Amino acid sequence: MSWRALPKVELHLHLEGAAPPAFIKGLAREKSIDISRIFDGQGGYVRGDFDWFLKAYDAACTVLQGPGDYRRLMRAVLEQSAEQGVVYTEFFLSPDFCGGGDLAAWRDYVDAMADAATEAERDLGIASRGIVTCLRHLGPEAAKPIARCAAETAGGFVTGFGLAGDEMMHRPGDFGWAFDCAREAGLGLTAHAGEWGGPDMVRETVDLLGCSRIGHGINAVSDHALCDHLIERGVTLEVCPVSNLVLGAVKDWRSHPIEELRARGLRVTVSTDDPPWFGTSMSHEYDMLERHFGWEEERLRIANNVAAGAAFCDEDTRAQILKKLEAA
Repeated sequence: MSWRALPKVELHLHLEGAAPPAFIKGLAREKSIDISRIFDGQGGYVRGDFDWFLKAYDAACTVLQGPGDYRRLMRAVLEQSAEQGVVYTEFFLSPDFCGGGDLAAWRDYVDAMADAATEAERDLGIASRGIVTCLRHLGPEAAKPIARCAAETAGGFVTGFGLAGDEMMHRPGDFGWAFDCAREAGLGLTAHAGEWGGPDMVRETVDLLGCSRIGHGINAVSDHALCDHLIERGVTLEVCPVSNLVLGAVKDWRSHPIEELRARGLRVTVSTDDPPWFGTSMSHEYDMLERHFGWEEERLRIANNVAAGAAFCDEDTRAQILKKLEAA
């Protein structure tokens, strides 16, 4: 079997960032909102540096204005993922975009997204869960109501809590209250770290916030003691190779440390981050890993099994995912 036919597990996918450009453009037209500056002449998203990406991402989110829009978005993205052979995916979801951190409003959004997820699992065979995510650049105080939203809707569709946004603003420990709140609610914990920050950012995120997963984490590679620490703690890295390249976190494929991290024994998984913004898909990620690092079917199988083991889901769901992986 070619890796192209492998069932795939994705752990690092931002829901709004996975929105097909045509979907966002269609909503903008429906609502008479002019965000034409974020689209290129071919109908895709305009690419730029990380600062541009954050601003354009926020602009795209302005057309997502209610639970109904998020229901439609969830269905569109799950259809897109299922076409790539993904059998399980986890979404980063932000109450800052879904009701402005208001708990009552957030519940309505969660219900809408969970309904779409249930329908997609029934119709397309793809299971999914949500990771409620605070935005780092908004600061630690703004993270507190987001953590409360996560804690109050934990269980069922919402199974994790995370930290995204501009990694170079604030230190991991500043968000301790929010992560303690989420941990007490039984949520799995992950945070973006080591994409732009150094190994110290990864170590602090693991040790101070208690994360079992790290989003990106690629800069851990320069600190061998940290790598050993991550191995001992069983921390899983959610690596997004094409995203790292397009945004300039690495300068070229030769510089990407994913193979070195894997070879050192770290738990490495593969995801797309914000696929239409970076011109990627799960199949494209696999193609690039095969082309540049010689990752063939067996290594990709291992990455999917690692992802299934690290997923923030109940054990029955995990068993179903593993069964699909084994059957292939």
